[in-house]
Amino acid sequence: MSLTAGCVRCSAPVVEAEGGWSCPEHGATPRLWRADEVSYEAFAEHLLAAGSFPTYVPWPLSPGWAITDFANVSAGPGRTAASLTCSSGTSELDGPVDVLVVAEEAGIGLGARCAGTRYTDPGVEISDRKPSAKVRIGSQQVSLWDISTSSDDGEFDRSVLAGEAAGRWLWIVLRPASALLLFRDDWILRDVSAAGPQLVELPFGGHRPGW
Repeated sequence: MSLTAGCVRCSAPVVEAEGGWSCPEHGATPRLWRADEVSYEAFAEHLLAAGSFPTYVPWPLSPGWAITDFANVSAGPGRTAASLTCSSGTSELDGPVDVLVVAEEAGIGLGARCAGTRYTDPGVEISDRKPSAKVRIGSQQVSLWDISTSSDDGEFDRSVLAGEAAGRWLWIVLRPASALLLFRDDWILRDVSAAGPQLVELPFGGHRPGW
């Protein structure tokens, strides 16, 4: 198996303990499965492990862009609770860009880890104001709100958008922060969990982002 188990909230490995899994820093945790090497074969393994849980990818990928990372979270046998992809490339205005997309059940915390926010879920940040952007998933327009990160770690190296899609939290983390301007265009996310042979054409590899 080319997927390695780790903690959802940090980069530490997990160990089996008392019928579950434990992180040395965060205690009991679901397992985060991340590929040792980013490749088509490992991505196929990721999709098999994630089952019907959505794995979202910007679609179509722009020329020169590639899938540079992916992961899923297992909350128990046959129960996927989160998925992540990162696509990377360049834009004329921003240079190198990473786009992390996380779909997750409430309370998991993978999106918050990637975003670097203090709250596990974005609900407190998106109430009672108009959305900042929209993304299309299938026939649906999904509203997204910008999430502030300046008060969390003092860094301005990323922009974070979050909303709800299909009853789950949807996080989009863009590095650098200026890449948020990409959302002036009509962005589309595709759930590739059952895409089949079309995925053969997806490019994989390149520099893996830190998160």
